Order: sequence, then structure tokens, then C-alpha cells
Amino acid sequence: MTKNEIADTLTEIATLLELKGENPFKVRAYQAGARTLESIEEDQLVRLIAEHQLKTIKGIGDALAQKIAELHTTGRLEFLEQLKGSVEPGLLTMLEVPGLGSKKIRALHTKLGVKTLAELAAACTDGRVATLDGFGEKSQQKILEGIRNREAYGLRHLWWDAETVAEPILAGLRALPQVARAESAGSLRRRLETVGDLDFLVAAHEIAPVMDWFCSRPGVREVTARGETKASVRFEGGLQADLRIVPAEQFVFALHHFTGSKDHNVQMRQRALARGLSMSEWGLVPAAGEGTAKEKAAQIAERGMRNTESKTGAGESDSAARQSAVRNPQSAIQTEAELFSALGLKYIPPELREGLGEIEAAEVGELPRLVEPGDLRGAFHNHTTASDGRNTLAEMVAAAEALGWEYLGIADHSKSSFQANGLDESRLAAQTAEIHALNASGKFTTHIFTGSECDILPDGRLDFDDATLATLDYVVASVHNAFAQEEDVMTARIIRALEHPRVTMLGHLTGRLLLRREGYRVNVGKIIDAAIANHVVIELNANPQRLDLDWRHWRRAAERGLQCAINPDAHDTAGLAYVRAGLNVARKGWLTREAVLNTRPLAEVTAWLRDRR
Repeated sequence: MTKNEIADTLTEIATLLELKGENPFKVRAYQAGARTLESIEEDQLVRLIAEHQLKTIKGIGDALAQKIAELHTTGRLEFLEQLKGSVEPGLLTMLEVPGLGSKKIRALHTKLGVKTLAELAAACTDGRVATLDGFGEKSQQKILEGIRNREAYGLRHLWWDAETVAEPILAGLRALPQVARAESAGSLRRRLETVGDLDFLVAAHEIAPVMDWFCSRPGVREVTARGETKASVRFEGGLQADLRIVPAEQFVFALHHFTGSKDHNVQMRQRALARGLSMSEWGLVPAAGEGTAKEKAAQIAERGMRNTESKTGAGESDSAARQSAVRNPQSAIQTEAELFSALGLKYIPPELREGLGEIEAAEVGELPRLVEPGDLRGAFHNHTTASDGRNTLAEMVAAAEALGWEYLGIADHSKSSFQANGLDESRLAAQTAEIHALNASGKFTTHIFTGSECDILPDGRLDFDDATLATLDYVVASVHNAFAQEEDVMTARIIRALEHPRVTMLGHLTGRLLLRREGYRVNVGKIIDAAIANHVVIELNANPQRLDLDWRHWRRAAERGLQCAINPDAHDTAGLAYVRAGLNVARKGWLTREAVLNTRPLAEVTAWLRDRR
């Protein structure tokens, strides 16, 4: 295990102990141990374990040293497994409700006897939670709302989590000797921010071995359906995955059909009809035949939509439907690009297939050259152990260098974010001096920019004075509290911050946390107007739980001149990879390389930041 993985485990132990009502000193020992691990560098931890010197670190005693060494060496801890088994499973589920920590859950359990979410919801509904010390009517309503949201959110999964499951499955399918082609489809391939389930499409010359392999994947909790050419499985985390096997000559048509949104597919079928063709997952065929051309096309289209929307049972045979489709005259079509071309269109990337004008743009050759992974040269919004990050400055820069980045911006929290160990003026000055020294040392090829994620206070003032902000290369202004303000108040608050001459970019505009928390009420259009007027960049926060600003706003905003920065909001070295999720959203928002600040080379960004100061 890495130091951050071990720190996560120690934090989990502390949470479980708190749920059980263990000695608070014992709980704090594990919490302190986790923080200590995050503050040291990986190679130092390896050396201390090898030399049996962990106990020389303040706050790490014999028991903790033994557990850390065991986790680092074996990747597991018997003590943790036993501890998990001693805690009511329902109490762990309650941790998924926003605003409920282990202390509050312990109080609810001991004073009201609740052991499950259903029992907690009932206790909120009949008013018992509001009577407890430390709760009240407002807390009770928030808990009930959190439970309802969790039920709704439970139907979907973050794109990042779904992709983590899908990636090895797709690679495994492609490696099977019976498989000629394999792709993921659906909302995962369109790079939507959340995914309902996984769809895999395969062209194979032998079906049974592929079905056997798919249904026996590690982590499969149950095989929910298995038929002639379809199978559905559900994984331990609740994510469902569907497999469809089609003949090679149908693969391209099925891939397009099961990738596009409903609106995109309807518009494509209408376009085909206008050219005397019927388009479905089975092929692109002449509309004439059985009945009128219109009737045949409608039959094929209806069958295709039923398959897409209702996910017909995997046991249903596809052979009858295949036989009813006339022979495909477009047998030369082997790629999606050729399929689009057959309908007089330029290739439409999967991210754009939402039925939002992409077909019209493809017809006249006005689709943009979307920003690509290789275009990014760095990022600005990143954290270190100086605030609530989990890797040191040097570790973060080394990780950026390994990615080939030309620059890395450090924007730790400001002092009002006390919950995130925000920096005051003296600590920020010390960090700035450390960054200047590291740049001067030539230790890394990656240049480090000095910055701050500076809180926007409830009245719109910034958390640091002008003199402090003037010492930095850039400033990311963000809202971290008073989320319940009225829309006009929140909007005015953010606009006041954007009008400050030292603000370079706005962080996570709406404050949303996908599948956990809705954004605060704010007039996004007015914020975009203010950003453009004041030459402020709005970040596309690439953290998979945020992806904020939402992709639906970016196309129009960029056309009006708004600049974007794709920022990972990384709190550890692994978090730098979140730019991949941000690129998904940027591409869905029709963003080009020119619209994204951090596609520019170091010299250009340095000059741009200097001119903004």
C-alpha cells in the first residue's frame, strides 16, 4: 500500500471505532496517524519501515507502527476486517448521507436505536431526530433530504467510477481470440458525468466463450440475465453491465445506435428517411420493401428504440429481428466515419451525440476540433499537505513532471477554510518562498506557479488583502461556506469577487457534488457575463465529483469569449489524473484548444499571468 492508502485505512479505522463508541483518545490516535503519514514523503515512509524506525515519528506508537508496517507489506489488516464485522452494516450505510458523520450516527444509534436508513428515515418523519441534542428541526430535514437524494442518486454512478470498472472488461473482451471488435457504448462512451449502467458491444465469430468470460468476471455479484446473444451482470458496487454480441457486418450500426442519445438517434433516423433509407442498429437499408417506406422505417426505428429504452430481456432471441431486416446494401461501411459520410455528414465524436445541433454542424463542416489530452500542458488548482492535500509540494511537482507537464499551479486553501487547514498570511508567504526556491534549484523541469484558492467570503470580499494577493502569480476564488444564501445574494457575492483585479479564475462555480449535493442557487448566466467582462477565467473543475461548470453551459460561453482552465483540484498525486474527466466535459461542451488556458505553453502562460496582475 502507498502512504495515502494506508492513511485512508487508518481514517477508516478511526471512523469505525467512533461508530462503536470507543475511547476518543484511541480514535484521535488513528486520525493523527493518518495526518502524520500524509505529511511525510513516500520514500521516507519506505525507509522508516525498512529500518524499523516508524516509532521515531511523533504520534506513532508501537501498535500504530505495527499496523502501518503490516499494511505497507501485505496490503491488508486482520484488525480492520474484525472491526468491520463488529459494526452494524446499516450504520456504515448512513455515512453516505451528507452531513452525517460517525459521531452523529453513534448518537442516533444509541439514543433512538436506529440501525438502518429506513429506520432513520422513519425517525426523521415522526420528529424524533429533531428532539435530540445537537440536531434540531433543520438538521432533521437535511438528513431526510439526504436519504431521499441518496435513493435517487443510487441509480447512477460517477463516470470515473464506471470507467474504472469498464476499462479492464473492455481490454479483456478485445483480448479474447473469438472477438473481432469490442467497444463500450451508451452514456459511458458519450462521457456523461454520471452513468446508469455499462454497455459493451462485441463482434464475435464464436459466442459461448465470450458470454462465459463476461459472466465470470471478478466482482460480479449476480448474473441477472443470459440469453442467446445478450447477458447482464451486476457488480458488487451495484453497477450493472450489459453485453451484446452482433455479427461483424452489423457492428458499426449497433455501435452508433447504442452510443447516441435518444434525441441524436431520432434525428439521425429522420435524416436517413429523408434520403430514402431506414437506419437502425441492424443497418442502413432502403426504406422500400414490406409496406410503405415510411412504415418499414418506423418499424425498424421502433424496434431499435424499444431495445434502447426498455433494455429488453437478455434471454430474448435476436434472430427473428435480424432476419426481418433486409440485406444491408451499405456493406462497405466498416467505420462510424463511413456511416456518417453515407448520410452526408462529417464524423461526429461520441461526446457530441446529444441531439444538440451536432448533426447540423456536421452537415456544413462546422464541428470544432475538440481539445485533446495531448493539448494540456499543466493545471492551476492543486493542493498540498500545507492545507488539506495528501502529498507534499515536492511530490506533487514530481508527479506533474512525470506526466510531462510544463507547469503546475499550487493553490492551497486560505485561512477561512479552517476545516481544510487553510493557510494564513505567514504560512502562505512561507509556501511562496519555498516554491521560488524550488524553481531556482532546477530540481524539476516543471515550473511551479504560486497561487491560492482564496475563499469568497459571504459578502463577496476575499479572504486575503490586496498586498498578500499581489505576491502570488494567480488567484482562484471559490465559495466554501454559506451555501444557503438566496440566489440573488449568492450571485452578487460571486460577481463582487470577480470584479476584484487580483482574481484570475473562479473555482467550481456552483459548488455541486455529483450524486451527493446539488449546487447552491446562483444565476450562472450572470456569473458568466461578469467573468467575460472582467477577463476572469472560469475553471472546469475536473474532480469527478464536481465537473463544474457543467458541460451544457460551455459551448455558448466559449463562443462569447469565456476562457476555461481544466483544473483537477488535485489533493494528492493521483488526483492530477482527474484532468481526463475534465477533458470529457470540455469536449462535450464543444471546447477547442484555443478556449482552454492550460493548453498554452509555459512562456505564454507566464506572460498571460503577468499581464493579468
